[in-house]
Amino acid sequence: MAGSGSALVIQLRVGILPAAYEARTHGPLMRLDMLTTRRNRAMEERLELLERVPLFSGVPRDVLARIAEVADESDVPAGKQLTHEGRYEGYFFIVLSGSVRIERGGRTINTLGPGDFLGSIALIDAGPRTASATTETPSRLLTVTNEQFAELLDDAPALRSAILDAAEHNLRTIDDEPPV
Repeated sequence: MAGSGSALVIQLRVGILPAAYEARTHGPLMRLDMLTTRRNRAMEERLELLERVPLFSGVPRDVLARIAEVADESDVPAGKQLTHEGRYEGYFFIVLSGSVRIERGGRTINTLGPGDFLGSIALIDAGPRTASATTETPSRLLTVTNEQFAELLDDAPALRSAILDAAEHNLRTIDDEPPV
């Protein structure tokens, strides 16, 4: 057996690989390459989705790429409550597909669809939720935590500006509504 190990070393040094060695080493490398390609494709798809979100229209692509890296993508069943009015919950959601019902005081005030987002106010002040949100249909969402977004906001003025503008708009909308 010692002789065959020595033969393998000699074969490797001169570049002649036994078929068994090549199968053992190239198989995992090929799988790793395929996995990397799949991840890159998924990241590119996520980036393209973020580019279509109106909130991010003025945000540079490199900043969107950083959001895409930290965001979690999930499929959520219908009827799942995402946020609870009055609670301190640190998540920002982007609806990729499906629909999400927004309620305040038990009354529906909006329905969100693909490209819409919720949680911009909570990103700014980390305060309590101004409304509850529940998926109406099976939905695919991107989720970013307040902590993840805070790090991005510190490094990206364009993102900070987009979030502040959205939060301001949402606060004005809330102020314009009659009390419940």
